[in-house]
Amino acid sequence: MKLFSICALAVLLAGLNAFAAPTDDVYLLGPDSQPRDGVPKGKVTEPKTIQSNAFPGTSHMYTVYVPAQYDSARPACLMIFQDGHAFADLKGDFRIPIVFDNLIYRREMPVTIAVFINPGHRPGQPDFNKSNWDANSNRPEEYNTLDDRYAHVIIDELLPELKKSYSITDDPGGRGLAGASSGAIAAFTVAWHRPDQFGKVVSTIGSFTNLRGGHVYPDLIRKADRKPIRIFLQDGVNDNRGQRRGGGGYNAKNDWHAQNIKMVAALTEKGYDVNYTWGIGTHSNKQGGAIMPEMLRWLWRDYERADNPADASNRTLLAPAEARSADAPSGK
Repeated sequence: MKLFSICALAVLLAGLNAFAAPTDDVYLLGPDSQPRDGVPKGKVTEPKTIQSNAFPGTSHMYTVYVPAQYDSARPACLMIFQDGHAFADLKGDFRIPIVFDNLIYRREMPVTIAVFINPGHRPGQPDFNKSNWDANSNRPEEYNTLDDRYAHVIIDELLPELKKSYSITDDPGGRGLAGASSGAIAAFTVAWHRPDQFGKVVSTIGSFTNLRGGHVYPDLIRKADRKPIRIFLQDGVNDNRGQRRGGGGYNAKNDWHAQNIKMVAALTEKGYDVNYTWGIGTHSNKQGGAIMPEMLRWLWRDYERADNPADASNRTLLAPAEARSADAPSGK
């Protein structure tokens, strides 16, 4: 799989700030984001492409992480990551395949297939890694608008293709979405429109701002009935703070951090299952990557596991069949 350079990923996700500031350097990846000896490694497939009817003329490239513990006889959980290259990059800020390997191995999250999908691309547009992603893909329209067209990409175009090859749960509580910046608001928008399909969201440095009307979400949340969505939000107090370019003054609707605070307030008031953390970072992936394992643990904290005292399969690092065999009476 072709991977972006660190600089290209910064352009992809940060948009306005190409490089992390010194305040971001305090956030370091922990052991859960590093390969560990003895941990079975999942596999990431070669890229595939789907043509879009929701956004005619565009195609979406995606890859799939399949955990080592996947068993087609047992439907797996699912997480879909927007701006997929950034999350699949084993040398990037998130390193999702490594994180999933470690957490699934220790039963700290369920057996979960991860899908890394990129924004729509038109035939005449330059390759994603040659220049600015927003300018050379359908990302602004797909990710920042609040209608349900991108939800159709995920649910009506991507999911049917996935189900041809993998056994995936139909329970929305077993399905999650994640993204950073505009990818974060895109993830939330899919769950917002289709909570019958996705019940979990991870948002890092979310662009709940007036790029294409996203600043209205706090009001929408307060006015609508509560939806069965669990969400973790991360942001930094040095995220883009709404300063207009060219000295035009402060724009509250485009203050990334203030809008994230408003999102948490609205979600809390409506009784959502919400968690959040505010760091000192900029519009950077450093903190989000550093705490991704803990966000995932919280997101999946109550996934169903048997607690039968006679069954050790969930209390060991052995495979379930090995655990049952090891726990069987010796016959002596």
